[in-house]
Amino acid sequence: MSVSLSEAEVHWRDFLKTLIARGLHGIQLIVSDDHSGLKQARKACFPGIAWQRCQFHLMQNAMHYAPKISMRSEATQDLRNVFNAPDRHEADRLLSQLVKKYESIAPDFSTWMESNAPEGLTVFELPPSHWRRLRTTNMLERLNQEIKRRTRVATLFPNEASLLRLVSAVLSETSEDWETGKIYLTM
Repeated sequence: MSVSLSEAEVHWRDFLKTLIARGLHGIQLIVSDDHSGLKQARKACFPGIAWQRCQFHLMQNAMHYAPKISMRSEATQDLRNVFNAPDRHEADRLLSQLVKKYESIAPDFSTWMESNAPEGLTVFELPPSHWRRLRTTNMLERLNQEIKRRTRVATLFPNEASLLRLVSAVLSETSEDWETGKIYLTM
């Protein structure tokens, strides 16, 4: 964990470098949103490591390109079908059909899907048993919500160290739950 006033690439790069310096290794996949600072830092620190764009956030972003609100439900289901395909080949085929389907009625949406949706298909390179858990950042989003909930109570911290102590306690508690409770990821 770290405290930073910005999500710029330089801050993300410094954070990732501290993880590497502490011994982080063996990474096979990084799952994140399409945050430009994080994306650039990831490429600088972990070149060649596969990247999976969070499918949940990808679908949220996609809806901004659907020209009509009435079209969003169908477009969401169509994109969900691509992400729930049985394999990468079928996902690519469904995506190609989807791009063609919306080409004339929603050209911006079609173009956006063609260039962005493949970023959410990297998970198909892993064993099928991993797909459900590794295609989104839901686990991390839930952890961030818990940190926000606990830090809102304090509202103001006298210094960075006091914030880090509280967040460390929350993360230690969560780590214990993950280690002794229900196993979220079984590799």
